[in-house]
Amino acid sequence: MTPDDPTLARRGPIVTFWGAAQMVTGSMHLLEAGSARVLLDCGLYQGRRDESRRRNAEFPFAAKKISAVLVSHAHIDHCGNLPSLVRHGFDGPIYATAATRDLLAVMLVDSAKIQEEDAAHLNIQRNYAEPWVEPLYTRPDVDRVLAQVVPVEYDRFREVAPGVRFKFLEAGHVLGSAMVHVVTAGGHTLTFTGDLGRRSLPLLKHTAPIPAADVLVCESTYGNRTHEPIGETQRKLYAAINRTLDRGGKVFIPAFSLGRTQLIIHFIHKGILDGHIPRIPVYVDSPLAADITGVYESHPECLDAEGKQMLADGVGILGGDVVTYIREFEDSVRTSLRPEPSITIASSGMCDAGRILHHLKEHIDDPRCTVILVSYQAHGTTGRRLLEKTPTIKFLGREWNKWVEVVHLDGFSGHADRADFLAYLGPLAGQVGKVRLIHGEREQAESLAAALRDLGFVDVEVPSPGDVVELG
Repeated sequence: MTPDDPTLARRGPIVTFWGAAQMVTGSMHLLEAGSARVLLDCGLYQGRRDESRRRNAEFPFAAKKISAVLVSHAHIDHCGNLPSLVRHGFDGPIYATAATRDLLAVMLVDSAKIQEEDAAHLNIQRNYAEPWVEPLYTRPDVDRVLAQVVPVEYDRFREVAPGVRFKFLEAGHVLGSAMVHVVTAGGHTLTFTGDLGRRSLPLLKHTAPIPAADVLVCESTYGNRTHEPIGETQRKLYAAINRTLDRGGKVFIPAFSLGRTQLIIHFIHKGILDGHIPRIPVYVDSPLAADITGVYESHPECLDAEGKQMLADGVGILGGDVVTYIREFEDSVRTSLRPEPSITIASSGMCDAGRILHHLKEHIDDPRCTVILVSYQAHGTTGRRLLEKTPTIKFLGREWNKWVEVVHLDGFSGHADRADFLAYLGPLAGQVGKVRLIHGEREQAESLAAALRDLGFVDVEVPSPGDVVELG
């Protein structure tokens, strides 16, 4: 069903899927209930530059008419286009958990800096030809977003517009992440999962039970696969580190700054405290990750029991006195050139930008060293080329001898897998009217859809961009 479908009778509220439909980027869904128009997430579309700029600079609805935005969490593909929405005239409240609010202040400032630098780079490439390329948004736009953010506690209903109320529930994905449960006039209900966490990961509180609803909008990122048990992945991490240290080398771990970096720090910190790996210098080479770590430690209410206890004991949850955070680029370079073995966690996760590149430049041809990839590596990225069985690799405009050991550990994902989905959703069979699977490539979403139908869910679909589902 589409918004202009003549068969669409407005008996109840509707949801239109404008982003992260049959893809895993640009999360954005519009709930219309009476006169209220509530946006669920406002994520940045990430892809080819020209297409991304076009998608992110335009909205398929009037931004000025949006009543409010409910933000599930602070990953850029879920919140990163809020400044564009404000730039287009949205001036209403942006509801988020307190931890997400604090992370938005970090993530969106960093994103604005990237947008400004990208526009400047394009203008240089074009020899400053008119018309100049303008940034998608700038720091003042971010400041306006932050002024509109309203922090909301978990598990308490709040009215977002006349006849529309909602509550946040723990999603267990990253700090502050939340599911959204909405109740509209007439008793119609909607549950939007955002991104769900795994049942087995440490550090954060685990995912709350998913509320039954007339319509359940659920992510499906890993709907067709099951992650390796986290204990096995942890063992492989320690083994790779010890193997590298035994030959006098350095370990480099590219990681995304929010979520993955904190999880890796936690495991390395614990490994040193528990004697699984020796106490050697450990560096987190990312100003953004340093800022995010500060937010983690300021929100103990989001931590699991072990994390709270470590924080209370003064050990710290993200490195304590074991880890050194590097902010200045000059310190990053000096650290990379030191001869002694060390562990460095650096941005970015797919090795296409960030400080990991200068570490690779210095050590890619040192067979004593190891690069441990802890994230999915998309086709065409430097990280994917590191995984290929070739003697050389091209990055920074030249070919390099690829003599480092490369280890890929894909069991650290913070996303629910197929087994998690079935455990979370299974109890809801017969209690949910319609299921719409989003935030997954079509293959992953269709695989999960088939499994849910086998469990007894009657109406399960994978919407395309612009499709509509009616509540009730």
